[in-house]
Amino acid sequence: MILGVLVTLLISKILSKTILKGMPSSFVLELPPYRKPELGKIIVRSIFDRTLYVLGRAIKVAAPAGLVIWLMSNIGIQGQSVLSIVANFFDPFAKLMGLDGYILTAFILGIPANEIVFPIILMCYLKSNVLMEISDPFALGEILIQNGWTMLTAINTMLFTIFHFPCATTLLTIKKETGSRKWTGLAFLIPTVCGIVVCMFSTLIYNLII
Repeated sequence: MILGVLVTLLISKILSKTILKGMPSSFVLELPPYRKPELGKIIVRSIFDRTLYVLGRAIKVAAPAGLVIWLMSNIGIQGQSVLSIVANFFDPFAKLMGLDGYILTAFILGIPANEIVFPIILMCYLKSNVLMEISDPFALGEILIQNGWTMLTAINTMLFTIFHFPCATTLLTIKKETGSRKWTGLAFLIPTVCGIVVCMFSTLIYNLII
């Protein structure tokens, strides 16, 4: 968490000296006339203007993504699922980050919602056709160890969880608020590049020590 805050401050400093240099920065706070709150209107507006709006966006993104994940895990080519083929393709690069191909693939497929990243990892390890969730920490630990997890894997998975790209709903919100594809793209690329660099650096230090 502290590392995430420090990197955020560092990136903010770099941006202010580069692409944001010379751009005016202002903070304007407008206070409307005070009105007595009306509980009914507050509830209705919070449900329809916020909750249903966010849920609608999540469903719009998550439904197609769920279909893609299901197809990748259920369609096979020469005895291998498409999911395994994709994971094997990413594996060499993932090794440089101290991860494996399944973990990196899970992060990519988890763009609709970060919560499904670990279930996708378990689905891959257990060769299942559906998302998995294991509540027993000892059983979970055994599965991870059997699939090659080390201390480095655990550390870098946590690091990439902190630094990787925002979920699709967040990106859509950024696009709506800024009205700019450029800033939405930067919001995706900056944390992703930071995550890759931090994981590679962590792997280098770990290998030098071990």
